[in-house]
Amino acid sequence: MPTPAEKRRRLRDGLASGRLLRLPGAFSPLAAKAVADHGFDGVYVSGAALAADLALPDIGLTTLTEVAGRGGQIARATDLPTLVDADTGFGEVSNVARTIRSFEDAGLAGCHLEDQVNPKRCGHLDGKSVVPAAEMVRRVAAAVKARTDPDFVVCARTDARAIEGLDAAIDRAKAYVDAGADLVFPEALRDEAEFAAFRAAVDVPLLANMTEFGTSPNLTARQLEDLGYNVVIWPVSSLRAAMGAVDELFAALKTEGTQASLLGRMQTRARLYDLVDYASYNEFDQELFDFAVPGEHGRDA
Repeated sequence: MPTPAEKRRRLRDGLASGRLLRLPGAFSPLAAKAVADHGFDGVYVSGAALAADLALPDIGLTTLTEVAGRGGQIARATDLPTLVDADTGFGEVSNVARTIRSFEDAGLAGCHLEDQVNPKRCGHLDGKSVVPAAEMVRRVAAAVKARTDPDFVVCARTDARAIEGLDAAIDRAKAYVDAGADLVFPEALRDEAEFAAFRAAVDVPLLANMTEFGTSPNLTARQLEDLGYNVVIWPVSSLRAAMGAVDELFAALKTEGTQASLLGRMQTRARLYDLVDYASYNEFDQELFDFAVPGEHGRDA
């Protein structure tokens, strides 16, 4: 397993590679293992997904301790770099500095900070507000100053497009870059032309958020790579897919009294054991993995 420093260098190198890094969202360490198993470039940890997993709305209710703790668990699950959502930094400028140190200690490869006010809200909802650009500049500068590993990626997210317009969002992004941001995340762009305009105007790596049911069009990875974007995230997709399946299961249990009709759509025991690498623990204790796994030959138990 690579060290956190090696993962951060891998993310840095990826941003400089000229290709699009694909970072699906993972709401748990097990989901992160699936991300790695499917050959993606990194893992994204969404604040909205972590809040939802705690049965909370995405309005800044989660704490630094909760996000750093869960983010660290997810980061340790794979050898991929993990980028985490820091919302507005969990407080004032001094809190932002503590946030960066906590994320570094947790083994994360980078984070993004946004320019919304508190309480924040989902970037694709109406009614959000942004702080003055100078205040966000202070957040970014504090994050850059606080990191102890220069490879830790500080990403600046701007939500200004929906409030002040595209030109203002671009101006803010440039100011955040001047403050030291390594990566810029323009939230809630309206169409492909706006993605192109942002790319033409901002001379650092850019991140595209391809969330479902939002303001932005669902562009493909190929489209985003052609536009010159450096990172794409699908922040809540895995949680939505999982919870859709959970709702379907519970409906079947309620109406049919059995899960039998859904067995073909469930993860098998064999696949689960493969993801958690059950067999490798036999190296430490010969009694742990001394059985045939049901499902290896098309059956499960």
